[in-house]
Amino acid sequence: MKTKCLLFVLLCGFVFSVSAQEFKPQVGFSTETGLKTNFKKNKGSDNWFISVAGGASILLGDDNLKADFGDRWNFAPQFSVGKWFKPYWGLRLQLNGGSIHGFVGDKAEFMQHNKYAAAHLDFLVDLTNLWAPYRENKVFRFIPWVGMGYAQRFENQNIPRTESPSINGGILMPFRLSKRVDLTLEGQVSLLNEQFNRVSKYHLTDCIAQFSAGLNFKLGKTDFEVIEPMDYGLLNDLNDKINALRAENDELSKRPKSCPECPEAVPATVVNNYAENVVYFRLNSSKIDKNQQINIYNTSEFMKANHAPIKVIGYADKNTGTSSYNLGLSEKRARAVAKELIEKYGISSNQITIEWKGSDVQPYKENNWNRVVIMTAEK
Repeated sequence: MKTKCLLFVLLCGFVFSVSAQEFKPQVGFSTETGLKTNFKKNKGSDNWFISVAGGASILLGDDNLKADFGDRWNFAPQFSVGKWFKPYWGLRLQLNGGSIHGFVGDKAEFMQHNKYAAAHLDFLVDLTNLWAPYRENKVFRFIPWVGMGYAQRFENQNIPRTESPSINGGILMPFRLSKRVDLTLEGQVSLLNEQFNRVSKYHLTDCIAQFSAGLNFKLGKTDFEVIEPMDYGLLNDLNDKINALRAENDELSKRPKSCPECPEAVPATVVNNYAENVVYFRLNSSKIDKNQQINIYNTSEFMKANHAPIKVIGYADKNTGTSSYNLGLSEKRARAVAKELIEKYGISSNQITIEWKGSDVQPYKENNWNRVVIMTAEK
C-alpha cells in the first residue's frame, strides 16, 4: 500500500515537471493561429517601430463636394512610432498634418488655405497573425486599426484657429522588404467637430481622408517566441495511471478496518539502508524547477541524519538530441543538483560523487522520464 501511495505522489509531481528535451523554441513562427498561441513576453525595448510616410489628404463635408476634385487634394506628411506587444496587437502614436483646403459658397467659389496638425493614439490588430499562424517573415500583413486623438487648424486668412478631438480609423498594409524594413500603404479617416474648418452646414462631423505610402523601420528584437508546449500525450498517460491508482485505493478503502477472526499482525522491523530520490528537468534545461526542491531537501536531510555519502547521476532521454549533446546536458543537470545540495542545504562536497551518463543509459522505460538526475545514498 505504501509503495502505491509513493508511486502516486511521484506521478503527481512528475506531471508538473515533464517537458521535451533539446526543444528548439519556435522563434519567429507558430504552428497554431496567433489567437490560440501563447507567446513569451519580450523586453520593453523589443518590437518597436518607426514609420515615415507621405501622401494626400482631402477634407470631406460642407461645401467641399461642390469644388473641383483636383483642388481638394493636399500633400500630407506622416510620422509614427509604436510597439507590438504580441504578434497580433500593438499600439502606435501617429502625427500628421499639412495643408488642407476648405471651400465656402453655393458653388464653392471661396477656397480656404488652411494648415493643421493632428496626433492620435491607435490600437492595431494584425489579422494575418491573429487568424492564421504567426510568421515574422510574412511578405504581406493586413492591419486594421482604431484610435482617438486631437487636431488643430491654425489661424489663417483672419479665420481664428479651431481644435477638435478626433476619432480615427484605417487600414495599414506593410510589405516586407527586409528583416527590419517594410514598405507601407495606409488609408485612414479622421472624424472631427463639424466646425473644424469654421464652416457649419449642420452636418454631424467634418472628415479628413488620407492615403499614404512610406517606410517602416523595426527596432530591437523583431520576432516573438512561442512558449514551450507541454507533452499532452505523456500527461494524459500519467493522468490515466493516477486515476487507476485512485480507483484502486478507493476499492481498498472499502475493506473493513479490522478483521476480528484474524490474529493481529506483528509489524515487521524494516531496516532502511538505502535511499533514492529524483529531480526531473524541463526541456533542454539544467535549471531546477521549484516543485523539485522537495526532493533535494529530503535527500539532504537523509545525508545529514545518516552521514551518508551520495552519488548524483545525470541522464537525458534518447529520442531527442545527439549522444554527445545529451552527455553534456546530463553533466550540467548533475552539477546543478550537486551545487544546490552544497550551497543551499550545507552538504559537504566530500559527501557527493557526480556522474553523468547522457542518453546512452536509460534508467526508465518511459523515454520522457529519463530527463532526470537520480540521487542515491547508502547508510
